[in-house]
Amino acid sequence: MSDPYVLPEGLPVPPDDGAADHLNGAELPDLVLPSSQGGVNVRDFEVLYVYPRTGRPDRPLLSGWDEIPGARGCTPQSCAFRDRNAELAALGAHVAGLSAQSLDDQLEFARRNKMPFPVISDEWLDLARDPGLPTFDVEGLTLYKRLALIAERGRIVKVFYPVFPPDRNAQDVVDWLAGRR
Repeated sequence: MSDPYVLPEGLPVPPDDGAADHLNGAELPDLVLPSSQGGVNVRDFEVLYVYPRTGRPDRPLLSGWDEIPGARGCTPQSCAFRDRNAELAALGAHVAGLSAQSLDDQLEFARRNKMPFPVISDEWLDLARDPGLPTFDVEGLTLYKRLALIAERGRIVKVFYPVFPPDRNAQDVVDWLAGRR
């Protein structure tokens, strides 16, 4: 199995398919979801990064995962947000990660990678319905496409989509927030 912390060479770049264009200015719903730190309301975060699916050491990657544009890189993206969490907090941003994975998967990932912020499970894809986060299907699973949202009091003010390379996303968010000061 390949190292989940390192992005392989030659990953396909996800195209900007317009699937997130409607999110700028949208309101996040008043929605409490389970997370690695208990139930959390998605409106309570200034930075919400969304990813398809993290790998687990005890399970193989989904078939063809590296060939799906934008699929690979959830662990490096999450670890980059972890490593820049102090910078983000200094900029006034509370961070959370989110995917459609089960709470058990989120708990395992958060423990293994020492995530200092909530890792949210949206297993029922509530945010795909409202505000309409983009998804894709693979092996009978519906997963979120990778993106990052910046919100002020629940209103989305910036969308990073598509995100590539994923391990650069946290720095892009820091730079954008710092530029607003």
